[in-house]
Amino acid sequence: MSRIGYRKVVLPDGVDVKSNGNNVTVKGAKGSLTRSISPVIKMNINDNVVTFEPTVKYDYKVRALHGTTRANFNNMVQGVTKGFNKTLKLVGVGYRAQLKGKTLVLSVGYSHPVNIDVNDDLEVKVPDNRTIQISGINKQTVGDFAASVRSVRSPEPYKGKGIRYENEVVRRKEGKTGK
Repeated sequence: MSRIGYRKVVLPDGVDVKSNGNNVTVKGAKGSLTRSISPVIKMNINDNVVTFEPTVKYDYKVRALHGTTRANFNNMVQGVTKGFNKTLKLVGVGYRAQLKGKTLVLSVGYSHPVNIDVNDDLEVKVPDNRTIQISGINKQTVGDFAASVRSVRSPEPYKGKGIRYENEVVRRKEGKTGK
């Protein structure tokens, strides 16, 4: 069993953590993030080290919440210092992406282009018409937006066409065998 909840989070220079009841705010060079934590988990801040400990009997629900809280806090610290990035690739003949203002326009084989609105806290770049780069400070919003873009045309296993993550390997299937 991993005991992720008991691992210490060391705060890098330039990161400020404030706790107001169950709300935790982390400020850094790239911005600030706020999240509420469960009242059954207690956060201790000593110098530049943050630890988490349960305040109630340690059953399976509290154990899961303990590790999740620590992981979410660590993601907040990483987000305000480095940020998070996802890169998507479009594979298919005629598949292309373009950015028009705050709207991502995808042409992926449908009879119409698909328009996706970009959140204000995300930065989306289209360096070429087959690559989409998504970056932001919140790991969850970056991942959710990348997943919603990918779900427009998920990669299919026969020809491998679709929208995929940069390092994603699509397992190919053999098609019908004709006689």
